[in-house]
Amino acid sequence: MIKTLTKHGNSLALVIEKPILELLGIDADTPLEVTTDGTNLKVSPVTDVNRREKFQAALAKTNRKYGKVLKKLAE
Repeated sequence: MIKTLTKHGNSLALVIEKPILELLGIDADTPLEVTTDGTNLKVSPVTDVNRREKFQAALAKTNRKYGKVLKKLAE
């Protein structure tokens, strides 16, 4: 699906059609996480903030503990 941005005040907005919103379980009150890799834009509903925080904490702990070894394995 090809989309274009819509002028919204001084910003631009991406309009998402109702069938897609229903498929993803998104409504006007759903918090969305917007990320990019510098080329692509990814918009995802935030399903459980606590779960994400726990995952990020576990990832940071793993990187502190095993970061050097994992880096060496990746070489």
